[in-house]
Amino acid sequence: MVEYSIAPFNAVPADQGQVLPKSGTGICDRIQAIHDRIHTSARRWGRAPEEIQLLAVSKTHPAQAITTALACGQRAFGENYVSELTTKAQALAGQDLSWHFIGAIQSNKTRTLATIAQWVHGVDRVSIARRLNDQRPDGLPPLQVCIQVNISGETSKSGIDDASLPALAETLAELPRLRLRGLMTIPAPSDDFDIQRRAFARLRQAQDDLIRRGHDLDTLSMGMSDDLEAAIAEGATLVRVGTAIFGRRSG
Repeated sequence: MVEYSIAPFNAVPADQGQVLPKSGTGICDRIQAIHDRIHTSARRWGRAPEEIQLLAVSKTHPAQAITTALACGQRAFGENYVSELTTKAQALAGQDLSWHFIGAIQSNKTRTLATIAQWVHGVDRVSIARRLNDQRPDGLPPLQVCIQVNISGETSKSGIDDASLPALAETLAELPRLRLRGLMTIPAPSDDFDIQRRAFARLRQAQDDLIRRGHDLDTLSMGMSDDLEAAIAEGATLVRVGTAIFGRRSG
């Protein structure tokens, strides 16, 4: 199921590598540059570019920046903080966009997320999943969710470990107001392309295992401004890009 509007690709693809905003360039140009990177990487690894969706991570950037991105054809936006998501959702009420929450989830914030967000990428425990399910308002479609996997085992990051993943997936599959779409990860940072690939390969293998167990999954949420090429090489279907679109965060 495709929920995003993707701007046309330029005829000349960008070179592989990080593209950061340059002086004098606008948000539309930067979004196009990311699509060029997606296109180039997809072709390199034998994938169809339209299989890979762009999530513009707008955290700490003003609602006006989102309005500009909307005018460029971008429809999916990611936020890390519930208070900021709430403020922007109110400011942009009625706009044709999709809100994805990609931050750590606190129990006292689940009702707000269940009401506002269309996607939640960071589910990593049963208690949070049950709260999101129970608090999803009647009349709204199921909340689309990804399980966050701590693929690098970093204590500073949220996410479930590989061994605990099947049990959580089974629980999520039984909750009627949630729809489990796939997996998400934020691996340990590295400048080495091969190291990046190995981390993303682990997430892909974990998803393949869940599919063999009977789960209907179609989303691998992995890859950001610095490593989206490696993520695409390993099967990413959604890349989360903030800096290369909106510039350095203001907070």
